[in-house]
Amino acid sequence: MHYVSAEGLTKSYGAEPLFRSISFHISEGDKIGLIARNGVGKSTLLRILSGQEPPDEGKLFIHKDLTVALFEQDPVFNEEGLVSDQLFHSNHPVVQLIRAYENAVEEQDEASLPELLDRMDTLQAWDFEVKVKQIVTRLEINFLRRPVRELSGGQRKRLALARTLIDIGFDHRHTLLMMDEPTNHLDVEMIEWLEHYLRQERVTLLLVTHDRYFLDAVTDEIWELEREHLYVYKGDYAHYMETKAARLESEQAGWEKARNLYRKELEWMRKQPRARTTKSKSRQENFYQLETQAAKKPAEAALQLQMKMSRLGGKIVELKKVYKSYGDQCILKGFDYTFSPGERVGVIGRNGVGKSTFLQILQQLVPPDSGKVNIGETVVFGHFSQQGLTIRENVRVIEYVKSIAENFPLASGGSLSAAQFLELFLFPPAKQYTMLESLSGGEKKRLQLLTVLFANPNFLILDEPTNDLDLPTLAVLENFLYEFSGCVLIVSHDRYFMDRLVDHLLVLEGEGVIRDFPGNYTQYRFWQQEQEKTDQMKKEQPKLQEEKTEALAAGQSVPSAAPASVVKRKMSYKEKREWEQIEKDLARLNAEKDALLQKMSKGDLPFNELESAGQQMTQVQMSLDELEMRWLELSELLPAG
Repeated sequence: MHYVSAEGLTKSYGAEPLFRSISFHISEGDKIGLIARNGVGKSTLLRILSGQEPPDEGKLFIHKDLTVALFEQDPVFNEEGLVSDQLFHSNHPVVQLIRAYENAVEEQDEASLPELLDRMDTLQAWDFEVKVKQIVTRLEINFLRRPVRELSGGQRKRLALARTLIDIGFDHRHTLLMMDEPTNHLDVEMIEWLEHYLRQERVTLLLVTHDRYFLDAVTDEIWELEREHLYVYKGDYAHYMETKAARLESEQAGWEKARNLYRKELEWMRKQPRARTTKSKSRQENFYQLETQAAKKPAEAALQLQMKMSRLGGKIVELKKVYKSYGDQCILKGFDYTFSPGERVGVIGRNGVGKSTFLQILQQLVPPDSGKVNIGETVVFGHFSQQGLTIRENVRVIEYVKSIAENFPLASGGSLSAAQFLELFLFPPAKQYTMLESLSGGEKKRLQLLTVLFANPNFLILDEPTNDLDLPTLAVLENFLYEFSGCVLIVSHDRYFMDRLVDHLLVLEGEGVIRDFPGNYTQYRFWQQEQEKTDQMKKEQPKLQEEKTEALAAGQSVPSAAPASVVKRKMSYKEKREWEQIEKDLARLNAEKDALLQKMSKGDLPFNELESAGQQMTQVQMSLDELEMRWLELSELLPAG
């Protein structure tokens, strides 16, 4: 089914067009990732498709039976209303029934529950109620009776996401779901759940995100808005990067050819007399077309930047027996750690566990309850916080940066001016004279990051630096940090970003416990999944042993592979052959998994090989899970003896 068709869409703000004469199609089942630099029209395009804004030019066809759902970065709520009212705001009778049922359960309204239970049966609402429970639980919406005005920024974002998923969850057969940065303010477990949810749901999706693992997991087509045009790439993010590199190389070659020809034609134009023949007039018209082509220089690759920073001394930062609590919440409990030169550390943990507080204690911005934090004399912190940029009114971007420093020293002995440094972080000359208050949210984040780096620190502390940054800016930041020779401490839910940059993790597990894990995030998640399986087996062991003891006491024989079970029917010949093959496949996949884990734990793999191994591990684990489930189903058909 054809959902959306656009032909020649153009949108401008002021004299600068965001995009010009773009055309595209969206069909049922498409899962599309939309990427671009901040400020070039991603969110605007989503608002046009949702009917909130009109295009300046062009035609837009949206199927009459299509419902368009938009998840925005800045959701709008009734601030005085309760969270439950905002969560179940749809007028659909099933949604309203579940809202009444959830409120009755929350308020323990025993008088209303019998009638509500009957209506749930009548409308067959239980399946959808299970889905709602899953969404609310996974996104930790455990504040249904609170007014919206009391919520934090992260809670508001999770509420908006849950509301959107509930709105489309009952009937999404003809729904286009558009999501603008849905992973911001979610912890990694929530992001992984959302990935799985969107993969499983048969939903048509147009997604704006900077999370490359999320993009790869959920989408199968990439759209890129660049220099007023829309480029379409079929395939995942890795294929997009390869295809785009080939396109840019071709554009560069074409531009250089046009420039060389332009120089020759310019010399001819200057030599020609005013009176022209028909042939020369034709050549003159071609010259002006060539001049336009030669002026369109293709986008340059991100520059490499090696800073000349203050040298770190032998003593950097030491934490000795540090304790910190807020009320009943224990954040640090006797924490000891000494940072080494050039160390790259990731800090992870669930939302609310105290990651930001830990960073503040490290910089002596917040005092510990007890213990010592010793900072070396040569340490210069650069702190990118979640609070954002301090906006000064009537100040231009270039003036704001120059107030920090006029130049940025390079390791090579030269320096970059403030204007050159701004260009590196994708602020062209025209944008440098924009007032701070006129910048988009993403541009403000980019400028905040730039000012932290421009101050030339030797110990970087980055608290969620990837939120609201576009992918081109992330590439610049990653290249910078990869070459950075000082210490780096990163708190981020961006798994790709963490995998590329950190050497080990400090995992805040709660109750003041911090685990030092020797590896990146993907390696930690594989280790964590293995631990969860081991813990589950340990929990089940006493129960299995008890069942075995009871069976033996009753004189029943007990198979060594599994506890006895009631056999409803005999296993067919075909099922027996399948069961035997599954056992062989399980042994093969487990051996493959062990080999991958051993390969990844060495710590010397190049990033691209590590990423490839991680993807293989994901596929192997999925295959194992499916086969183990089928093995359990078939094993129940085995005879008791």
